[in-house]
Amino acid sequence: MPVTEIRMIPVETPKGTFNVWTQRCGSSPSKKLLLLHGGPGATHEYFRSFDDYLIADGEIEYIYYDQLGSHLSDNPADRSLWTIDRFVDEVEQVRTALELGPENFFLLGHSWGGILAMEYALAHQEALKGLIISNMMADCVKYQAYADEVLASQMDPKVLSRIRELEAAGDYESEEYMSLLIPHHYEKHVLRRPADQWPQWVQDSFGHINKDLYVYMQGPSEFGISGALAKWDRSAELKNISVPTLVIGAQHDTMDPSYMRWMADQFPEGTYLHCSDGSHMAMWDDPETYHWGIVHFIKDHG
Repeated sequence: MPVTEIRMIPVETPKGTFNVWTQRCGSSPSKKLLLLHGGPGATHEYFRSFDDYLIADGEIEYIYYDQLGSHLSDNPADRSLWTIDRFVDEVEQVRTALELGPENFFLLGHSWGGILAMEYALAHQEALKGLIISNMMADCVKYQAYADEVLASQMDPKVLSRIRELEAAGDYESEEYMSLLIPHHYEKHVLRRPADQWPQWVQDSFGHINKDLYVYMQGPSEFGISGALAKWDRSAELKNISVPTLVIGAQHDTMDPSYMRWMADQFPEGTYLHCSDGSHMAMWDDPETYHWGIVHFIKDHG
């Protein structure tokens, strides 16, 4: 059995000290991978696919982590704490507490976690050994444009029209809205299988999401972005991240795979991994490509 350690880490914030949950799996002096989940407000649970691959590999220590406001961590429910800079500072405090550094520290961010990982690298790349950006574009304006111009065009026009009507009315919580969005968007671009067949870990993560935090920063739907992050753009600054960087894109993603391939070329030491059968949660619908690609990247640079 791998070494497993659950630890609550105190995090200092402008509103006091709160605790965040972490779980270390395995033990490696040179290859330690911290996982930043999406949302914001989702949970570490959908990363549990890593157990099937990294435990089998046995050479990489990986660390699950619920960010402040998420599931097993404290939730101060204070919007003044819901800023990119504060989350970056939180990651730095977690890194320090876990004694991660340039001799061993790999950071993986998926979706919103990819935004957080890019921001962390721009602020603290001296602490990193390698960076992995999974299923996230560096420009949320272009993310929205891809949803509007590409993904929407693939949808039945009548369905799209009704979705837009419900969105215009702010009716995001209605049974009708989700009954349209789940088969026509989520099952095609978030995880490519019927939602009632999604892995239990994924269902648990969705069930435990902090909706207030998610809606505030992302907006009420995965069909584009409309929250506080809607204008976020770091595309011109990717060239300043000099650590080895892997960008993961997927053919059926909510994000534009051609843009993510372009992103990889912007990093001085960037590489691209394409999940041809994957969607936004490529760790579940193209798991072999996704996990072994990560393993090989870490071993190449570890």
